[in-house]
Amino acid sequence: MKNAVLELHAELNLEPFWMPFTANRQFKANPRLLVAAQGMHYTSHDGRQILDGTAGLWCVNAGHCRPAIVEAIQQQVAQLDYAPAFQMGHPKAFELADQLIQLTPPGLDHVFFANSGSEAVDTALKIAIAYHRVRGQGSRQRLIGRERGYHGVGFGGISVGGISSNRKYFGSLVPGVDHLPHTHNLEHNAFSRGLPRWGSHLAEELERIVALHDASTIAAVIVEPVAGSTGVLIPPVGYLEKLRAICDKYGILLIFDEVITGFGRLGSPFAANYFGVVPDLICCAKGLTNGTIPMGAVIVKQEIYNTFMDSAESPIELFHGYTYSGHPVASAAGLATLKLYQQEGLFERAARLAPLWEAAIHSLKGLPHVIDVRNLGLVGAVELEGIPGRPTARAFEAFLRCYERGVLIRTTGDIIALSPPLIIEETHIEHLIATLRQVLQELA
Repeated sequence: MKNAVLELHAELNLEPFWMPFTANRQFKANPRLLVAAQGMHYTSHDGRQILDGTAGLWCVNAGHCRPAIVEAIQQQVAQLDYAPAFQMGHPKAFELADQLIQLTPPGLDHVFFANSGSEAVDTALKIAIAYHRVRGQGSRQRLIGRERGYHGVGFGGISVGGISSNRKYFGSLVPGVDHLPHTHNLEHNAFSRGLPRWGSHLAEELERIVALHDASTIAAVIVEPVAGSTGVLIPPVGYLEKLRAICDKYGILLIFDEVITGFGRLGSPFAANYFGVVPDLICCAKGLTNGTIPMGAVIVKQEIYNTFMDSAESPIELFHGYTYSGHPVASAAGLATLKLYQQEGLFERAARLAPLWEAAIHSLKGLPHVIDVRNLGLVGAVELEGIPGRPTARAFEAFLRCYERGVLIRTTGDIIALSPPLIIEETHIEHLIATLRQVLQELA
């Protein structure tokens, strides 16, 4: 088997595939190919077992190639491969929507399906703007994001997002967008365990933005409860509560981008449940189908849905959707995934493992170049001091060395991000952290 895989790799033409968010020239000179997966591990093209410390890209929450999900997908594609979602329907999309709203705080009880987190974000932004129009407040078109936020790669998402490299190449983007400051501050919050104590006052910057633009022009604020792709930025104590209160004060919708925090990452169904802060819309994807089939969703408050139903100007209440909204195979995957989460108690399991995870990751404090460690639930980050003139180089070297030793981590800038599948065992945590410790001790 190993020789056959190596021969296949030797025959591959790597050049035609323009890889996303990848140093293509570097990768194709020395490719890292994954050819199989099971449980907590990938299999590399050279036959090695790679411990998955990142749940793929934050999405394989129940572990890889779970038979129940695989079988549901196989059965569905053999029974009904595709059904149009415009003026037609199929049962599993309705079943999945009903199952989803059982996980959210009360009042979030309607679901609009998309195909990714990026599409879910753009959908939520459009719903927010359209909602104000149908209720007679069409001047509310401005959107407020946050510095260092990541909301996918659609034009709406990169406009409200706050990662400069994702924005600077693509022109003027969507107009009428402003940004809150991010909450990351090493001077006050380095090596926090769980929620940082300093920084809730930064939510009050929304008052300044409201004063600048006037509330009558602002449709929505969108934030990640825990900012993931920018390097795991944990919200300060009371921060999200303050954002909710200010949005309520001025009639502004609050959108939680839970593409990463959804489906057990914090030990609860959503961050909204964990923090006890109920947004008006939740964007989700990734863990919705355990990463098996692309799917995203926006979960919307009853009031928003009812406003469209009661005030729409035509029989079609919202002129928006996708060819693959609520795709039958994706819906089957989602139903099987949610059932697996429930049967195995994976959200509760993550909550039980969180203290062990916290202790393990904070054991890296004091190693060379480590300037911060932070965590919440089963997510964590190790921030490294950058090499002058070579940003990202030190963390990427750690990524390569960990891969060579059979562990997959993720890096963003000079930050190592960790988000293992929720099925992780104590021995896996020990192996993951021990490998990372060894690598960090070796880095120049």
